[in-house]
Amino acid sequence: MQLGMIGLGRMGGNMVRRLMQGGHQLVVYDRSQETVQQLVKEGAKGAESLADLVKKLKKPRAAWVMVPAGAPTENTVKDLAGVLDKGDIIIDGGNSFFKDDVRRARELKGKGIQYVDVGTSGGIWGVKRGYCMMIGGDKAAVDHLDPIFKTLAPGRGNIDRTPGRDKLGGTAEEGYLHCGPAGAGHFVKMVHNGIEYGLMQAYAEGFDIFRNAGSKDVAEEHRFNLNVADIAEVWRRGSVVGSWLLDLTAIALAEDPSLAHYTGSVADSGEGRWTVMAAVEEAVPADVLTAALYVRFRSRQEHTFAEKVLSAMRMKFGGHIERPAGG
Repeated sequence: MQLGMIGLGRMGGNMVRRLMQGGHQLVVYDRSQETVQQLVKEGAKGAESLADLVKKLKKPRAAWVMVPAGAPTENTVKDLAGVLDKGDIIIDGGNSFFKDDVRRARELKGKGIQYVDVGTSGGIWGVKRGYCMMIGGDKAAVDHLDPIFKTLAPGRGNIDRTPGRDKLGGTAEEGYLHCGPAGAGHFVKMVHNGIEYGLMQAYAEGFDIFRNAGSKDVAEEHRFNLNVADIAEVWRRGSVVGSWLLDLTAIALAEDPSLAHYTGSVADSGEGRWTVMAAVEEAVPADVLTAALYVRFRSRQEHTFAEKVLSAMRMKFGGHIERPAGG
C-alpha cells in the first residue's frame, strides 16, 4: 500500500522504515531535506513540499502527519487539506488533544476528506518491537488503512493469549484497535500516558527508597546498602511488577547505578495534564495520576533520585533528552 509520511523525526522516520520493510511504498516529506534524502537512500520516494508529496500519491491518497502536537500539527493538517481531494485521508499519529481531533474531523468532513487519529506508543524501539496503536475515525477509512496498521503493529508475538480471547475476535491481540469515532484514539492514548505517569512515579519512588536505605537518618541496625541495578534485574524475572518500563529502568541502572548523567528535571508532554482535565470533567477521582503530574512540575525546581529514575525511563523509551547534569 502507498502512504505519505510527513515528519521524519525519532518515530516518523522509524515508522517509514518498518513500513518499507513490510513492502509498502512510502512518499516522505520533512522540513529537513537532509532527513528526506536519508530515507530516499533507504528506498522511500522523497518530496520537496506537501504539494509535491500529494502529487506523488495515488488516489485515494493517505497522508500520515507525525509532527509535534499543537500548532505544528494544526498547520500541517490545514495545509494538507488545501491540496488534498475528496475521498483522501489525513492521519494524525502524534499526541494531539482529542477535542482538536473532533473539531478537525468535522471541518474536513465538509470537504469530503476523512480524518483518522492514531494514538501511537512504541517510542524509539518501535521499528523493531512494533507500535501499539489506538485509532479513532470513520470505520471505512480505518478499514482502508488496515494494511498499514497491521504492518506497524507488533502482532501477537510470544505473549500468552488472554483466556477466552479466542472467542472475541478483533485486532486488539495484534496491537492495534479501532476505538471509536474521531478523537477516540487520542482519548485512549491520552489516558494511556496518564497511567504511564503513575507507573513511572511508583517505580521512581520505590528506587529512591532503596537508594536512601543506607541514610544516616535511618537507625544503624536498619540500614541497607542495596544494589539498585540488581534489584531492577531480579524484578524482571517473574515478579508481579515486571514491565517494559522496568526493563528500561534496569538498562539505565546497569549503565550507571547513580544516574549521574540525569538531572531529574522531568518534562510533561501534555497528555498527563489532559488526563487530569478529563478526570475533572467526568468527576472521576484520579489521585495517583494527578500526584504524578505534580511531581513532574516540582522536579523542575528540586531534584531527587526518584526524578533521575523518571528522566532515565523517558530517555530509554522515547529518546527524550533532559537537561544535562550541571548544564
